[in-house]
Amino acid sequence: MFVVGLTGGIGSGKTTISDTFARLGVNIVDADLIAKEIVATGSPALSSIRDHFGTEILDKSGNLNRAKLRKIIFDEPSQRKILENITHPLIRTEILRQLQQSNSDYTILSAPLLLENGLDSYVDRVAVVDLAEEAQVQRSMRRDGASEENIRAIIASQISREERLKRADDIINNSGTIEDAKQQVAQLHRLYLESV
Repeated sequence: MFVVGLTGGIGSGKTTISDTFARLGVNIVDADLIAKEIVATGSPALSSIRDHFGTEILDKSGNLNRAKLRKIIFDEPSQRKILENITHPLIRTEILRQLQQSNSDYTILSAPLLLENGLDSYVDRVAVVDLAEEAQVQRSMRRDGASEENIRAIIASQISREERLKRADDIINNSGTIEDAKQQVAQLHRLYLESV
């Protein structure tokens, strides 16, 4: 099984790139989606999170209020570690399960924190979606409706762009058009098929 880790900073365009690989018939294991699924209403992870952080992190329907939880873990870094201790083992287990079940020629493991969380140990190559920080901030503010301060705090919590690029086997420059990005993905797709 040949696995490519796809990562990049907030607002870099990972989802667009991941979707482009999917249209080429590549299975995608999406760590963000898995992270959302494991804290679904009624899940053991959500119960553990509620037990530690209190019911104020739930909305009226009993779903996780991500904005409130995000504020807690950014205001108190020690709380972030507790959240990670609850969720990361479950996320890793599900990632491995999905990777093992993948039946495409190669698989993409899309994870914003691939390098920070050691998920690169599951992959054969690391592909980084790269974009200048100012462009990341502008895209993220437009997409998420978040403040510049909030976006910059998220960027500061991730490894630096320089470190990410240093650890990349492949770099997808996403500062151009969607067509430019698609051409880069097509080239990498051919490379990955040759590597299988």
